[in-house]
Amino acid sequence: MPFPDLPNGHALFVLLLTVFALYLFRRDDIPLETSCVIVLLVLTMGFTFAPFHNFNGHLEPMKFFSGFGHEALVAVCALMIAGQGLVRTGALEPIGRFLARIWKTAPLFSLLLTLIIAGVLSAFVNNTPIVVLLLPILISVAVRSNRNPSGLLMPMGFATIAGGMATTIGTSTNLLVVSVAADLGLERFGMFDFMLPAAMAGAVAVIYLWLVAPRITPERQAIMKNTSPRIFTAQLHINDNSFADGRTLAEVIRKTDGMMKVTRIHRGSEATIMPMPDAIVRAGDKLRVTDTPNRLKEYEQVLGARLYKAGQQVNEDHPLTAENQQLSELVVTPGSPLAGRSLKDVSFMNQYGLVAIALHRSDRVVDMHNKGLGKVTLHVGDVLLVQGGQKEISEFKKRGDILVLDATTDLPRSHRAPRALIIMGLVVLFAAVGLLPISVSALAGALLMILTHCITWRDAMNALSAPVVLIVAASLALGMGMTETGAAEYLAQAFVSLLHGAPPTVLLSGLMLLLAILTNVVSNNAAAVIGTPIAVSVATQLNLPPEPFVIAVLFGANMSFATPMAYKTNLLVMNAGGYKFSDFVKVGVPLVVLMWISLSIILPILYDF
Repeated sequence: MPFPDLPNGHALFVLLLTVFALYLFRRDDIPLETSCVIVLLVLTMGFTFAPFHNFNGHLEPMKFFSGFGHEALVAVCALMIAGQGLVRTGALEPIGRFLARIWKTAPLFSLLLTLIIAGVLSAFVNNTPIVVLLLPILISVAVRSNRNPSGLLMPMGFATIAGGMATTIGTSTNLLVVSVAADLGLERFGMFDFMLPAAMAGAVAVIYLWLVAPRITPERQAIMKNTSPRIFTAQLHINDNSFADGRTLAEVIRKTDGMMKVTRIHRGSEATIMPMPDAIVRAGDKLRVTDTPNRLKEYEQVLGARLYKAGQQVNEDHPLTAENQQLSELVVTPGSPLAGRSLKDVSFMNQYGLVAIALHRSDRVVDMHNKGLGKVTLHVGDVLLVQGGQKEISEFKKRGDILVLDATTDLPRSHRAPRALIIMGLVVLFAAVGLLPISVSALAGALLMILTHCITWRDAMNALSAPVVLIVAASLALGMGMTETGAAEYLAQAFVSLLHGAPPTVLLSGLMLLLAILTNVVSNNAAAVIGTPIAVSVATQLNLPPEPFVIAVLFGANMSFATPMAYKTNLLVMNAGGYKFSDFVKVGVPLVVLMWISLSIILPILYDF
């Protein structure tokens, strides 16, 4: 088959701009948002000054902005917001606690289970919160077991990428491919239409990540390993309905997966009980514990206890269970109204609207005797862990008389976790059975998350990513330009000419390999949108069904394993594990080859080539 002649001038312009765009997208010194806006401006200005006419008539330059209203972008944004509901309610934290518990007994099996759970979750939820959830767990496991975390973090990150291939909502790449294919006239893919080949190739990936990857990953010093949070001393107040009431201390500690360290049990105004395993804990007792802020709040939730006295809980002036609760760390500085005084002396809660729940003092355990945190005389350099509403902490920062560290964190609305899970389940169910398009289902889920107070509008806005929005819009514009000008058809003809005489299975495999290489160099969203019209054109020229070629593009564009910049979670893992660029090449390239070979065998069999 002869190589095709050069395309028309507009098609050539779009091809050259696509190459330029791919170059911009991989530049670290130019923000991705800036690159996307440059591409959109050049594209629209080019077609404004040089109008293009095809069989559909005049191509309006403003059509290139239609990506901002495209259903794929709506679905991507809505799913990011809905996923934020799972994060803010702490709905995924029980999974984290479960994994942390089993790692103590069977590390090898636990790694396999972690990879499987990470992959399955990522098929339905954006994989960024999954990675954020699992990173501290795996680092903590590695530190406790005296093993290097570098053999755990990268396999976990790769497992979330592989899992995301399984459904139409697994990644934004999948949504883009499915939507662009529908725009080109193909029947819309269902939620699970390509789950079978993804699961089969994913099983190969998991075995590699479980048994091979940890052994070939170079040992690196994890950056997070030496940045442990401050250890605070606090008192857990046992309520009448607490799990701990009437149980032995050993049972209480087991409830926290053996993590909680109790140094004293205070009972009444004077009595102090030694923390023996068989000591019976009663309502009204105060357990003195030392740990990190997140762990202290976890003990509070698991045991149904309180890190502050019952009289400080909820009233109109101090609504500690109101919305937008945060933890913050305050430093007692020279000249501070707290220096040399106790919290009770300054009426801390009444004056500031915050409750102090723990104290850190130069890596030493604070001896509260039996008087509680409110009566401890504070020293310069002490760090108080306080809880309060976002508004109160924000106003506290503005006062300037006490230093607030950049360690403020939003507390999860754990009592709303079940409703967040139900909402996300309904989003998936309605899209899976075809009752609603995924864009409508996801948007309804995002609104329900807000209406049921799982998240606020501020959380929703924070969940949206400007780089993702712009890269999707710019990629859709480039894809439209390639389709309308015939550039995609030209590339398809060139691809078929280069592999002239090869069987369809080779063409399918070659297209997938091309996308796998491209996605590790540039944005996977851009690779997917550019590759989809090419896949349809290739199938049309060969008189073959286009679906397997589109799926080949989808899988190829998701094989973002070989470089750290190929996918955002790779960068998260790289920073946490202290990896180098070469580590991703060493571990990721074999995984790309494995999945490419597996899918090159699986797809022709499933689609009866």
